[in-house]
Amino acid sequence: MVKSNSNVIQRESVVVKFVGDSGDGMQLSGTLFSDTAAMAGLDLATFPDYPAEIRAPHNTIAGVSGFQVHVGTRKIETTGDLCDVLVAMNPASVKSNLKWAKPGATLIVDENAFDAPALKKSGYTENPLDTDAFSGYNVVKAPITQLTREAVAGMGIDTKSADRSKNMFALGMIYHLFGWDLDTTNKFFEKKFKSQPLVVEANKRVLQAGFNYAETVEALSSVYQLTRAKMEPGIYRNITGNIATAWGFLAAAERSGRPLFLGSYPITPATDILIELARHKSLGAKVFQAEDEIAGICSAIGASYTGSLALTTTSGPGLSLKSEAIGLAVITELPLVIVNVQRGGPSTGLPTKSEQSDLYQALFGRNGECPAIVMAASTSANCFYYAYMAAKLSMEHMTPVILLTDGYLGNGSQLFRIPKVADLPAINPPIAAANDPDYKPYRRNPETLARKWALPGTAGLRHRIGGLEKEDVFGNVSTDPLNHQKMVDLRAAKVQKVAEFIPKQEVEGDEEGDILVVTWGGTHGPAQEAVEQLRADGKKVSHAHFHYIMPLPSNTAEIFSKFKTILVCELNSGQFANYLKMTNYGPNYRQFNKVQGLPFTVAELKKTIHQMLEEK
Repeated sequence: MVKSNSNVIQRESVVVKFVGDSGDGMQLSGTLFSDTAAMAGLDLATFPDYPAEIRAPHNTIAGVSGFQVHVGTRKIETTGDLCDVLVAMNPASVKSNLKWAKPGATLIVDENAFDAPALKKSGYTENPLDTDAFSGYNVVKAPITQLTREAVAGMGIDTKSADRSKNMFALGMIYHLFGWDLDTTNKFFEKKFKSQPLVVEANKRVLQAGFNYAETVEALSSVYQLTRAKMEPGIYRNITGNIATAWGFLAAAERSGRPLFLGSYPITPATDILIELARHKSLGAKVFQAEDEIAGICSAIGASYTGSLALTTTSGPGLSLKSEAIGLAVITELPLVIVNVQRGGPSTGLPTKSEQSDLYQALFGRNGECPAIVMAASTSANCFYYAYMAAKLSMEHMTPVILLTDGYLGNGSQLFRIPKVADLPAINPPIAAANDPDYKPYRRNPETLARKWALPGTAGLRHRIGGLEKEDVFGNVSTDPLNHQKMVDLRAAKVQKVAEFIPKQEVEGDEEGDILVVTWGGTHGPAQEAVEQLRADGKKVSHAHFHYIMPLPSNTAEIFSKFKTILVCELNSGQFANYLKMTNYGPNYRQFNKVQGLPFTVAELKKTIHQMLEEK
């Protein structure tokens, strides 16, 4: 709803960022804004950004929590470089985030929070609201804390509890700025706090008060108007990458007819996959929260041996601990999916920040000749499809698959069109038949080189299993040198043969030219948008984004040979670039690397690519 006295600003997309102290509810505000945008028919992408400390010092920059939302009428591929609207609930949040606001952006601040102690903790020597520190921005100095308390006056709510709702006051102001009604968020209150009617009423009052206050502010007299995005008909949901991953596995279990088992240990930022699967016992999911990372993966291997779609989830430090057990799954040739939601490292590193620095670990982080399939999702929504494909490849090829996502994808969200399970690709695990007179545990399918999956208790399929080398075909323990060579070669060839069962690599743009931008994982959106903008300016640049890493798609060399320069962009120090060099694909590699715990921006990618084009 747009008020008649408002100035309407037509926009294709808008970026809003909510920032405040860890306890200010910025993640909730951003989530509710995203849900309302989805109900308004807009496409979106979100980027939660919060501190690693459980209780960072109050009003300090280290304790700032943020949530950025990019909404639009077109397909939204990124969470946006700079924001059009910045909501800052305390001095530290505006000090640390003003650099992410566009010139002329609307800056909404809680002026009640700019007291002397808060200013000192955030590093201000004087109150920036009394200076020209925010010149060039459309500044709204709102007494948010005071007006929140007034909104709930007379309800018997103490001051501390009232202050917890000030994020809803700010959210009400933003809803006015977009001309949206409050129904979606009010329904959330009713569902979330149905046993606490006082809390429901308080939040509704504060939300409405924020909306009403915005009507009186001249700086908010203009309203953003975005038309509904054109989307394929269907049922949509705003979904995080971690939940999408969990759903992909549930779909794979249903499609394959194999029961799902997750053995895992909680670790940031992967824990939500475990939590989500634990909610779906009614769909047959079995979830075991193990005492440590090693117990988690070993329980999954045991479940795989018994015929389950077996999963384990972790982040970088946990993957290190799982490396020996991954080797066990490789040599026993059992299906297993290992999800690594990457974060900043090494060691504990940056637990809540995103990175792509575990690729070497996924490719090589095991003893012996120990190949595994490695693949990576590229958006929060397609975590569903790559989780599904990881399960399919693992079961059909009888080998572990490492699926790489990252904190940016796992915690971020997008609109996701929910598919019908029956429309997904078939999954056909090679289950051995009972009493097969010709059964041999390591006899292989000539097309896939996969052995058959012999389920315990099935008559006539008894065989040796374990971590010692196996005799080809028969499966007896063997230390014969020639047999070991053969089995090593067979396990490697089995993984390489997967290239025959995955899609050919695609190129966005011309299939030959000056520069091919190469990315993998969560870097897809910014790179795609940068390339599209450069191509619109007439530049000869194309983009190839890789989802399948081990093995690479079969046409990789052919694609690379048609470009003068390959520019590999990744959020590490050059791991995929070095891996490509090992494969001898491509004549001339250049790198653009960033290791800051932050995603690429479209602007920095465009600048780098443009500089390379100018060199030519």
